Amino acid sequence: MSSSLSASVPVDLRVEPVDDVLDEVERALQTQLDRGTLVRKRRSLGARTDRGTWVRVERRRFDKISSQGWNGTECAALLDGVAKPQWHRGAAWRQPGDAVMWRVDETDLLPSAPVGSSVLASEPALSDEWWQTFNRSLDALAEQHTRRVATPDTVMIAQSGVADAIHRFLPDGGDATVKRWLPAHADLNWANMTAPEFCLFDWEDWGLAPQGLDAASLWGNSLAVPALAERVRRERRYDLESRDGKLMTLFVCAKILAPDAHPEDPRLEPARLMAARVAEDLQRG
Repeated sequence: MSSSLSASVPVDLRVEPVDDVLDEVERALQTQLDRGTLVRKRRSLGARTDRGTWVRVERRRFDKISSQGWNGTECAALLDGVAKPQWHRGAAWRQPGDAVMWRVDETDLLPSAPVGSSVLASEPALSDEWWQTFNRSLDALAEQHTRRVATPDTVMIAQSGVADAIHRFLPDGGDATVKRWLPAHADLNWANMTAPEFCLFDWEDWGLAPQGLDAASLWGNSLAVPALAERVRRERRYDLESRDGKLMTLFVCAKILAPDAHPEDPRLEPARLMAARVAEDLQRG
């Protein structure tokens, strides 16, 4: 394993040498990877295998692996009624001499291409059937039973973190207590769903989260396209109009309006307006 991939320094797999990692995947799963199909992201890799499946490989530091383990994609294989790739097998190993783990999961190929990047700049062509399957999948997910806790951005979500994030919008000390915790994907964005056939993938961070987290996250990733953001709100209004959904809307707005936000991000102004409106609703209610 490459000694340059140390836990002590930031690592970006888009630029690091990864041949040793891919060799380990091939040995662990007894398959050959089509390296011409390799997709490189900051902390994950993906490629097609010689048996017509897909592997996703992720690197994670020990301090980003909670006591519940690190097998979200494997655990998601048990979810009923959710349109997702079928999981086949997985493997994990420690990077020699470092506090870093690698994990690979092998699944079916996606039925269609990802809708786009995580945050869209133009409206995608999505059929009514797509939205119906999207809604059925999110509704089915919320009805599952799990002890897993969601880890958005690899951080386990908790009441304290939610309150810290949204109290900037509730200066009078409004109640930020979450009432309903339901299973959520926890990384719902346009890069993790396919079209024209709907499929939801990248399940490594799913688990219990406040009602409305997924809907609010997708809404936030749609704000550069007002009609799309409004469609998301309309489709998931049951979640977003709930009290916890309003808290999650503020939670997402807090991320968009972070101090290091790019000043030209087109989501800033609609996020400010929505945060003000939702905060007023919560303080009135």
